[in-house]
Amino acid sequence: MKIHEYQGKELLKNFGIAVPRGITVRSPEEAFRAAKDLGTEVVVVKAQIHAGGRGKGGGVKLARSAEEAQQIAQAMLGMNLVTHQTGPEGREVRTLLIEEGLPIDKEFYLSIVLDRATGRLVFMASAAGGMDIEEVAAHTPEKIVKETIVPAVGFRSFQARKLAFALGLPVDLINQAAKFMQNLYTAYEQMDASLLEINPFLLTKDNRLIALDAKINFDDNALFRHKEFLNLRDLNEEEPLEIEASKYDLNYIKLDGNIACMVNGAGLAMATMDIIKLAGGEPANFLDVGGGASQERVEAAFKILLGDKNVRAVLINIFGGIVRCDMVARGVVGAAQNLGIGVPVVVRLEGTNVEEGQRVIRDSGMNFTVANGMKDAAEKVVSLAKQQAA
Repeated sequence: MKIHEYQGKELLKNFGIAVPRGITVRSPEEAFRAAKDLGTEVVVVKAQIHAGGRGKGGGVKLARSAEEAQQIAQAMLGMNLVTHQTGPEGREVRTLLIEEGLPIDKEFYLSIVLDRATGRLVFMASAAGGMDIEEVAAHTPEKIVKETIVPAVGFRSFQARKLAFALGLPVDLINQAAKFMQNLYTAYEQMDASLLEINPFLLTKDNRLIALDAKINFDDNALFRHKEFLNLRDLNEEEPLEIEASKYDLNYIKLDGNIACMVNGAGLAMATMDIIKLAGGEPANFLDVGGGASQERVEAAFKILLGDKNVRAVLINIFGGIVRCDMVARGVVGAAQNLGIGVPVVVRLEGTNVEEGQRVIRDSGMNFTVANGMKDAAEKVVSLAKQQAA
């Protein structure tokens, strides 16, 4: 689950992490009053969307008066902000953060993320912080210093000091920076975050260390421990079909193709998308119905798949291990009868009671095609999708 910058900063303040003074607004008039209340020579008007690269996209601007802040807010609110992370469709700006301008000396980069190769958290720091950190990672990765965190002992003070020295900070600020980083780690752990990124981590001309920006993602699997975070969710920033899928505990991610995929198991989903690509097609989604592929869940999955206007065919690829193939087949048929599916559906079943499952599909009288194996299923669904698109 992602949250906005202003929400992340409010949470970080609870852990003793310094952030700029700021006020959230949703109208030009509120922006004017916020700039007045902050009382600094310069204020920063920042669009609040769930994507990085806002500065390059025109979503971060300086204002030298309350009147200018109001004018910028007037232009920014309601705009479709396109960045390298939003894709060409962009995101509508509904909320702005008006912040005090600060005397910038140097900008750095800090982040904590899980390294899935080692199964351990990594604290990363770079003296090359700011808008071009992606370029640094791509072309000069040696400028990003990393400290792996051992779960049994956590993020140690010597590791924090090592990173602080690597940033080239003044010697008299090393301990302050180390404490800042340790507080970040505490925040990451206690909030059950999956990503915490401070870019830029700011050194001001009056020797203050401040989180000028904050990006926090939460681990969805740990949200049961943080009911208070659910109020931070902004449904306007999420794909409507993904929101609908979450109501049924379905794992759904919308893609750009025209072949919908319904599978049970994330590994099978990835393999299904790969083999569709190999057969010359383009998957329209990742949808995992999980181990309990009941008729209700299958019906909900069909509704979500068909809610994508780009879908021209559906591939159902189910391995019957815990759940029996005949049960899945009856769920598929029942869901199709209730919904009246108007696109071709290819069904590939494998596992427990597969013969009975295939018989249920063949005898249903529905517009289904039974496949033998994944290669056959992929070739058939790609062919049908092309016929529908022609």
